[in-house]
Amino acid sequence: MELSTLDYSFIIVFFSIVLGIGFYVSKKSGKNSSEFFLSGRTMPWWLLGLSMVATTFSTDTPNLVTDIVRTNGVSGNWVWWAFLITGLLTVFVYAKLWRKSNVNTDLEFYEMRYGGAPASFLRKFRAVYLGALFNIITMASVTLAAIKIGGIMLGLEPWETVVGAGLITVTFSALGGFKGVVYTDFLLFFVAMSGAIGAAYYLVNIPEVGGIEALIAHENVMGKLDIVPDFSNKKALITLFIIPLAVQWWSSWYPGAEPGGGGYIAQRMLAAKDENHAIGATFFFNIMHYALRPWPWILVALASLVVYPDITSIHEAFPNIAEDKLGQDLAYSAMLTKLPSGLLGVVLASLIAAYMSTISTQLNWGSSYIVFDFYKQQINPNATEKQMVAVGRISTVVLMILSAGLALALENALQIFDILLTFGAGTGLIFILRWFWWRINAWSEITAMFASGVISIVLKTTSLGAVLFAETTGVFPDWAEYPFVVVVTSAIWLTATFMTQPESKETLRSFYKRIQPGGPGWSKVVDDAKADGEKIKNNNEKWSVPQGITAMVLGCVLIYTIMFATGYWIYGRTEAALLLTGIAVVSGFLLIRAWNKMKENIL
Repeated sequence: MELSTLDYSFIIVFFSIVLGIGFYVSKKSGKNSSEFFLSGRTMPWWLLGLSMVATTFSTDTPNLVTDIVRTNGVSGNWVWWAFLITGLLTVFVYAKLWRKSNVNTDLEFYEMRYGGAPASFLRKFRAVYLGALFNIITMASVTLAAIKIGGIMLGLEPWETVVGAGLITVTFSALGGFKGVVYTDFLLFFVAMSGAIGAAYYLVNIPEVGGIEALIAHENVMGKLDIVPDFSNKKALITLFIIPLAVQWWSSWYPGAEPGGGGYIAQRMLAAKDENHAIGATFFFNIMHYALRPWPWILVALASLVVYPDITSIHEAFPNIAEDKLGQDLAYSAMLTKLPSGLLGVVLASLIAAYMSTISTQLNWGSSYIVFDFYKQQINPNATEKQMVAVGRISTVVLMILSAGLALALENALQIFDILLTFGAGTGLIFILRWFWWRINAWSEITAMFASGVISIVLKTTSLGAVLFAETTGVFPDWAEYPFVVVVTSAIWLTATFMTQPESKETLRSFYKRIQPGGPGWSKVVDDAKADGEKIKNNNEKWSVPQGITAMVLGCVLIYTIMFATGYWIYGRTEAALLLTGIAVVSGFLLIRAWNKMKENIL
């Protein structure tokens, strides 16, 4: 595939602007650690919201969606659509709590909520566990997608893509810090959105596909269109719908959809001007992420089933691709090679934008853990601001190198999604309950973290979880070990919680005074403090969680109906589309009322 001068012009202009922003903000970003990692906590909701959306565009996301659609149909996307519930709980319940904490990273929370040596260990270990291990795996997934795009669209060897894309991104990230990431995300969002929509419109209408009506009627596509799995298909119903909605969203830690908030989403909430800006940013992100963005990728994935019905056809069209990189996810990049000059340049720039946005966010977030929660805590407690920024920049480079190395060894996007999901299985409920139940302690989290990791490794290597799940359900899905890990891990950490001492009165009361979480889960702590003559509860404030859950439910109805209505409008199913659109309007009106009422009583 040959790029025209126009295509190269789009890409060169894009790179110049992004690097220019990095250099422009580098002096202020390097002033101190707060500027480098949180931009001085002055960011408005709309800029942070756009940044979250741009970050989750990612080069691996369209590849993942394509892999899912080609393998399990449109309804297969419930494995990540279910995380909307987690996202809206963060919006209406946890966003204000995170902003009240005023911590530099979400890991600093551990020594606020827990006390003593276990809390200190948990913070330091999670800094390495999440900031390095999980972060490297996530970035490797993104870089793997870039390798596949570079191989198919530009004929690049894997190492050429890794070196070229990595050098530019790590330079920009190390210079600009968080402010550079957020400012460029504003540009990256519009470039990436334009590229995704433009590619979908053009590719659905190429002669091989024949337009939307021909696409929907094609024999390779007809069985893949259902938004909800066929209820008569027991395997699909359990693995693609019931488990994600009933178990997965609350039970698993997954980057960008952490139960209780966390990760780079928490970083952006902590960088907001105030609580309302933190809430506005996260709600805007969830609307864009789930309601508006998936369909361009889904349409390209469906069109790819017409042009490249199987992996063999992809390999025949692109024989230079190494066999260990072949997979259904390659179909997205394969389809993009059919774009015309000009639009091809825009789409390539959008893919580069998606890559840079995600990697720069992961690098800045991961290095914030290493600096605040490991280096300053473990290595140099008296570190100066200049030293902390320097370590942040060095760790940025090291994380990039390690993730690039791992990317060269991986095969497909769904493989990594499965690894991340299973490794965090069973831990999610702790991240929800620790805000609202005083009895959760540091040992709860330590036990859950190690139990989930060890059990996942054992089951991945023995398939024991799949066998047990198959015996009880009659279904033998590829990731059947997931519910088994959830049950066993949850049982282990609950046992550990009641077998160990609760946190000290001083720790619990200090946390309550600062956060004011409220609710029956803290009544014992509040009552004990009152009996000791200590007032820790602000009686003028009401517990807003019930109202927050109501808003969450209404928000889920709103966003899901918008997403499904969009699909049915595309499919030409007018009656269903009109009904869902009406439900979206009503739920939106009710959500506005619930939110206004919630603001009156917000903690």
